[in-house]
Amino acid sequence: MRIISGKYKGRRLVAPKKLPVRPTTDMAKEGLFNILNNRFQWDGIKVLDLFAGTGNISFEFASRGVEEIVAVDSFAGCIQYINKIAQELDFPITPLKSNVFKFLERTQQKFDIIFADPPYNLAEEKLTSIIGHVMEKGLLEEGGVLVLEHAEQKNLSSHAHFSEARKYGSSVFSFFKK
Repeated sequence: MRIISGKYKGRRLVAPKKLPVRPTTDMAKEGLFNILNNRFQWDGIKVLDLFAGTGNISFEFASRGVEEIVAVDSFAGCIQYINKIAQELDFPITPLKSNVFKFLERTQQKFDIIFADPPYNLAEEKLTSIIGHVMEKGLLEEGGVLVLEHAEQKNLSSHAHFSEARKYGSSVFSFFKK
């Protein structure tokens, strides 16, 4: 994987092969950040990266100047890798080992951008429960957005907070607002 923009543009990062992850492709990541870049100023916002995996998305936000990022994953190896890279590159990322659903139930923090990249085989009810947790608990700041990456076979457009969807290869980013 590589960082596509910002301070560490072009930097290649090699995650351990044993991690149970499916990193967002560079093409999809570039499309996502083109959209977000037109909606947000990077300095002064807070980002939550759920199902963070290799930290690919967190590293991209940090390279672009986001100063507060929380990365949540349940796999210890992922959290260790994110922590290692965050320390090496002096990124403002707080990695947390936690079940995402339990984290969403107990957190009181609010974020400008919440990005969630759950396993593609996650049941649609679980996907919609992520949206429900975020919206019901008021975890988005005013003007904030939840971005949910999922397989193209799933359609989340009927959800009340749905804003738009963008497809990149076999990946879809669905956007939700308060």
